[in-house]
Amino acid sequence: MKEFKIRCSQIGKIMTNGRGKDTMGKTSETYLKIWMLEQVFNRKKMISTKYMEKGNIMEDYGIDRIGAWIELPDAIKNEQSFEDEFMTGTPDLLSPDMVIELKSSWDFTTFPYFEKQCPNSDYYWQLQGYMHLTGKKSAKLVYVLSDTPIHLIEGECRSYCWKTGESFDDVLPDFIERMTFSDILPDEKIRIFDIARSDEDIQRIIDRVQLCREFINNLTK
Repeated sequence: MKEFKIRCSQIGKIMTNGRGKDTMGKTSETYLKIWMLEQVFNRKKMISTKYMEKGNIMEDYGIDRIGAWIELPDAIKNEQSFEDEFMTGTPDLLSPDMVIELKSSWDFTTFPYFEKQCPNSDYYWQLQGYMHLTGKKSAKLVYVLSDTPIHLIEGECRSYCWKTGESFDDVLPDFIERMTFSDILPDEKIRIFDIARSDEDIQRIIDRVQLCREFINNLTK
């Protein structure tokens, strides 16, 4: 079995704590057991949701379009994967001194319009990992309220019609209006959260990876 390393996008999964000091919570243990099963059976657990699908589609669009939305003149789309003894990851964009990560909200109700600080601890940990791997001192987490792809809108509409018995053609325009945002000003569809590098939290990630390895070794025995 290969040595465990954590993907930056999954760091939040292993940072949950148990009741004792420096112990892992059930979320961490479950994640590690699935990771071990993937190694034993040489297969990957497939996870796909409508939220992830929109995020993946519109994240790529956002990476290509971010220069038109906010001033990041030195930022370039990153296609390089980084890795060290403890972590692996592929940031969205890099500038000489910064990591930039894009997230596309599912709809207007999940868009962090009123938030003043990073609204998701998993993304905080993800960006700490990226800063560690790239040597950057700061990061930006950029939320974008982007139009939902039409096939996802139609899927939502069909599901609604199946439950209610209403006509697809009659209600589709309402779904399109609710799930696209061309009438909203660009400044109202972007929220940017600055995240500073924390060497203390990066060390916590490294310590937790080592604890994960102990858990895996004990479970293997």
